[in-house]
Amino acid sequence: MFIDFFLALRENNVPASLREYLTLMEAMKKGLADYSIDDFYYLSRATLVKDERNLDKFDQVFGHHFKGLEAPAIEDLTTEIPEEWLRKLAEKFLTPEEMAEIEGMGDWDKLMETLQKRLEEQKERHQGGNKWIGTAGTSPFGAYGYNPEGVRIGQKEGRHGKAVKVWDKRQFKNLDDNVELGTRNIKVALKRLRRFAREGAASELDLHDTIHSTAKQGWLDIKMVPERHNAVKVLLFFDVGGSMDPFIKICEELFSAARTEFKNMEYFYFHNCLYEGVWQDNRRRNVNRINTWDILHKYPHDYKVIFVGDASMSPYEIVYPGGSVEHWNEESGEIWMRRILKVYESAVWLNPVKEKYWDYTHSVTLIKELMENRMYPLTLAGLEGAMKELSRKK
Repeated sequence: MFIDFFLALRENNVPASLREYLTLMEAMKKGLADYSIDDFYYLSRATLVKDERNLDKFDQVFGHHFKGLEAPAIEDLTTEIPEEWLRKLAEKFLTPEEMAEIEGMGDWDKLMETLQKRLEEQKERHQGGNKWIGTAGTSPFGAYGYNPEGVRIGQKEGRHGKAVKVWDKRQFKNLDDNVELGTRNIKVALKRLRRFAREGAASELDLHDTIHSTAKQGWLDIKMVPERHNAVKVLLFFDVGGSMDPFIKICEELFSAARTEFKNMEYFYFHNCLYEGVWQDNRRRNVNRINTWDILHKYPHDYKVIFVGDASMSPYEIVYPGGSVEHWNEESGEIWMRRILKVYESAVWLNPVKEKYWDYTHSVTLIKELMENRMYPLTLAGLEGAMKELSRKK
């Protein structure tokens, strides 16, 4: 069983060595994992994975090889909702005409106040209704139903993209910067954003100056210069999770190309809209958050900023305090976006959604206005236009 697991990891490009496998077997022999699948998971991960970028691959192989892996416990919520209330017994599927007849509350404060009232009043599970927290209905609160503006509770993933807040612990994946590019066109487009400079230690032979100096001095006089490199500095912000899941492949290709092209690049993740905190590791995003103020103070104004996201969210997430679907934000996303754009005037937004659909989503229009129309489609032509914009003198 363990040999097959080890070989499966190797086949899926997790570079575990024989020495590490023997270390795992030695730890098992000493009883470090006992009979707990959770203990064995953490022990084997710590032993066989050397690079955190391979953790996602490890999890996939582990989950496939050891079927029946227990899911990690969800963090306690402020108000506990009985699991049987949210059990997926039947999903609500409506025609477009039926959806159009259902009205949202239309007000953020009213939605939150109503949810609090429902939690205090509700005593039993509901299904198929239009008022209580439940499943397969048209209520603003619950799972597997439909409402134009609601709070999603106890549902694995989004279905209609209409939730304005999500009451679940969700796990996002880091982008893989080792992904093989499906096309070199992305790298070619990124090359338009270049400003070469020679900085640092002299490590490269200056052939022309060496010949000139040798001829002048009468003996061999070797001249060295710092290596020529792209001096452009980039801050890359990736929207991750939710509606961005269909665009993971193209984002990984962009991420991989950017890591190759820009030597001075820092990357961060956010969800839907920028707020007071971002992160660099999706597995520890609830623990190791980076204060957005720290980014504004650490990186000077000559950095170029690239946002990558579909900008598809509830408008509340942009314009309202507390509008974030995952936490209570004291200040709106709009305020944080304006702070970033005030410091970093050279900034663009890359949107993987086809440009012809942008006008159908209110939040896309809001973000586009905040970016002063510097939103570009994540296509070859869009990348070239974005790099041309970033190359302008500010």
